[in-house]
Amino acid sequence: MRKTADRVRHALSFEIIALVIVTPLGALVFDKPISDVGVVALVGATVATLWNYAYNLAFDIILNRLTGTTLKTLPARIVHALIFETGMLALLLPFFAWYLQIGLWEAFVMDLSFAIFYLVYTFVFNWAYDRLFPLPEWSETRASIS
Repeated sequence: MRKTADRVRHALSFEIIALVIVTPLGALVFDKPISDVGVVALVGATVATLWNYAYNLAFDIILNRLTGTTLKTLPARIVHALIFETGMLALLLPFFAWYLQIGLWEAFVMDLSFAIFYLVYTFVFNWAYDRLFPLPEWSETRASIS
């Protein structure tokens, strides 16, 4: 299981890289001022950082209890990303509508677009992170499976 410092590194690097990508992209796609998209993205990143830490800890505990390891298979990674992004969608929709002074439908479309971006980004980032920072238990698990 990952240690607290590793989880903090994971959460912060995830959000910082995402902000660099999503803020200018969101301003361009939705024709909104970059400052407004920046605020929405920063609030979203703050909420996501807190959610990311708590969610990943809970997911790993549950996965470890169910399978005896925190090594994520492809189906587990897909479920992991889908649940994470559904939670983010529910948390951020009201804020998008309020801050951008847009209707709920427009906020939903915008939030869903961000969720789709983050769904792909979450999958790719976590896969890359696990390859860059593998846990020792995973090599033991792989060796016992072979």
